[in-house]
Amino acid sequence: MRPWLPWSLPDPFMLALGIDPGTATTGYGLVRETQQGQLEAVKYGVILTPAGELPEKRLLDLYQQLNELILLHRPDCAAVEKLFFQRNVSTAISVGQARGVILLSLAAASIPVTEYNPMDVKLAVVGYGGAEKNQVQQMVKALLNLEAIPRPDDAADALAIAICHLNSARMLDLTRSDTA
Repeated sequence: MRPWLPWSLPDPFMLALGIDPGTATTGYGLVRETQQGQLEAVKYGVILTPAGELPEKRLLDLYQQLNELILLHRPDCAAVEKLFFQRNVSTAISVGQARGVILLSLAAASIPVTEYNPMDVKLAVVGYGGAEKNQVQQMVKALLNLEAIPRPDDAADALAIAICHLNSARMLDLTRSDTA
């Protein structure tokens, strides 16, 4: 496999890990792009940490569970949602701590990471940066040929982030080949 570069079309069968960070609930979604350019969900779900635990124990639990997921599936690349908040600063700090643990785990596994803001994810999945959550979930279901919308919402969001990453890499590659 060639090294992944942000402007290179993913290798056939490239496995991308999308992550929707959180301290209590972190969504993850593994999406594979086939040789035919189809996207398929490999696995998705959430990493949960106990509400009554000390913050440092929750972060350690997140780190350990994410490392297990990485070791089991060995993704080629990862995409993480950028921190976005409007009102609750304490929630933003908590999510920022979870993001730090996630980025550390991915870096320790030598997995290239790209970050996307929520508007970029909506644009890549739905075609409209102001799309509603339900629209994104319906498109995730359709693009991955799933029978139902992935639950919980954090898992659907993580799949959308992985889809965004694979589509963005493809578009960057096409754009660069048109200008070459």
